[in-house]
Amino acid sequence: MKKPLVIGHRGAMGYETENTLASIKKALGLKVDGIEIDVFKCKSGEIVVFHDKELDRLTDGIGPIEEKTYEELLQLTVKGDHKIPLLKDVLNLVNGQCIVNIELKGSNTANAVSKIVNMYLEFDMFAEDDIIISSFNWDELEAFYKKNKNVSVGILTDENQSALEALPLAKKLKAKTIHAEGNTLTEDIVKSLKKKGYKVLAWFENEPKNFKKILDLKIYGIIANCPDKV
Repeated sequence: MKKPLVIGHRGAMGYETENTLASIKKALGLKVDGIEIDVFKCKSGEIVVFHDKELDRLTDGIGPIEEKTYEELLQLTVKGDHKIPLLKDVLNLVNGQCIVNIELKGSNTANAVSKIVNMYLEFDMFAEDDIIISSFNWDELEAFYKKNKNVSVGILTDENQSALEALPLAKKLKAKTIHAEGNTLTEDIVKSLKKKGYKVLAWFENEPKNFKKILDLKIYGIIANCPDKV
């Protein structure tokens, strides 16, 4: 059986504060096949790497991240004495060492992310297959696809959806991957998606202690907080 890709969730968030450069470095040190990160567009237009819409949980700041300028965000401290990085900071650090799955968390991210990604492709820091753009915001994915048809998109489904619900959009956007909550996947669903030509990645709302069940489904990749445990 071919081993699935092991992708570090928000870097290696089981070991370092999620979506920080320290978390990315930890994941790279664990020799991951890929790294998943989340992005927002802040008030001054920069694309920053952060998961939550609100700053409260992870920083000493408050309020929506999209309402802060990058200069204001630089004044904040992320738990563990880190700073909120730019997407460019993460791509510079990874520098083609592995796949980068960029999840569009905020609104109006598609255009700016497309421009940034194209710049790194032009400088040959990444191959086209090294970048995946995913999102639960399917409108944002459509906006990205209209801007950039060179980089593949991945359709995200949540814990209340069947991955099969992603099929119409996946066909429309010529997606290569469908990213489903791992506990929603069954052998029949995986077989159906594979038959239609899609690669299946699993992410977890509640990550299992033992990955055997999901490994038995022979999926394309697993997005894990502690990638070394896969």
